Amino acid sequence: MRTIDFSPLYRSAVGFDHMAGLLETAARGDLNGWPPYNIERVHENGYRVEVAVAGFTTDDLSIEMRENQLTISGEKTPAAEGEGERAYLHRGLAQRNFDLRFHLADFVVVKDARLENGLLSIELARELPEALKPRRIVIAAGATSSLEDQRKAA
Repeated sequence: MRTIDFSPLYRSAVGFDHMAGLLETAARGDLNGWPPYNIERVHENGYRVEVAVAGFTTDDLSIEMRENQLTISGEKTPAAEGEGERAYLHRGLAQRNFDLRFHLADFVVVKDARLENGLLSIELARELPEALKPRRIVIAAGATSSLEDQRKAA
């Protein structure tokens, strides 16, 4: 088993504890890899996360966004008491609970979530505020600028 000691980062970097925590989480990783998922870039500012959740219904699934972290949880409800216990010869579809976490960049928001044919699709988009978007500055033609005109008027 691989282990990486991140304690030197905590000793020498002040204010970067969030980044060190992300590195630690990534190093630990999800060892079981269940449920399988895809992360797709749809266009320049659009992404899609697809999670294979065969056997789960919309009531069994939960999606939550908090502080740039997207959490997808699945909790399978127990079988109704009226149903008899099934005798499986092979059980390939996992029915266990799960909790997937994705750290999102700033200004990435969830636009839509759909469950279709056992595939949960979550649409994400990066929406920059107007103050952060690039803007074009108009260049005035002439010998004096509007700033110089204001100084002369004062």
